[in-house]
Amino acid sequence: MELSDKIVLVTGGAGGIGLGIAKAFAAEGCRVALADANEEALVKAVKDAGGNGQFVRRTCDITDREQVSQLFQWLGEELGPIDILVNSAGINVSNRMMSNIEPADFDRVMEINTTGTFNCIYAALPVMRQRGSGLIVNIVSLAGKRTMLLAGLPYCVSKFATGALGTFVNLEECKNGIKVTNIYPGETNTPIIDKRPSPPSPEKRAKMLQPEDIAACVTAIAKLPPRAVVPELIITPPHMMIA
Repeated sequence: MELSDKIVLVTGGAGGIGLGIAKAFAAEGCRVALADANEEALVKAVKDAGGNGQFVRRTCDITDREQVSQLFQWLGEELGPIDILVNSAGINVSNRMMSNIEPADFDRVMEINTTGTFNCIYAALPVMRQRGSGLIVNIVSLAGKRTMLLAGLPYCVSKFATGALGTFVNLEECKNGIKVTNIYPGETNTPIIDKRPSPPSPEKRAKMLQPEDIAACVTAIAKLPPRAVVPELIITPPHMMIA
């Protein structure tokens, strides 16, 4: 399918996988909006990625449902009704084991990674149902398929929940022409790994997936005809192969 002029919203668009996906869609001729809670990072991302002529942006805390509602209203006025939603906003924390987790940190990870994704899907669906089409892509994690000590307790729990959210919406909305894809990347060289108790070396980062690898998968899925649905996709670096 031709992607030119499709309207795309990417949350977590100020960096990492989200920005990589946004750039890939822009290269396909899409009209791309970036949303992120970090205003400074968002301004810098737009500038570094080609300026306001290529992207529009809006600051949004996706845990705040009123802000999310305003985000989608703004998107409709700025670009038009949404075609593709990419949920890429996500966080992790350094103290991530059951033995040292702060309950407030657990809640915050769940609020952003899972509830924030729910909020954005909830806001996007009425427009997509009305048009009878739409694609929702959730950037989950391999930690949403396999419980990993490295990823930590709140991250794993939130990503398993986000995967279930996407799968359920896919089952419910496919009859309305709406498709949902959960992407489960393995280790990816993004700022979130700086939150690890021991951040990896540049040599290790070079062996990880890069944001453009995930972006290539997402645009390929978006180009599929309506008859083809990709419920989930796992992509890993060679050192994280799973059976």
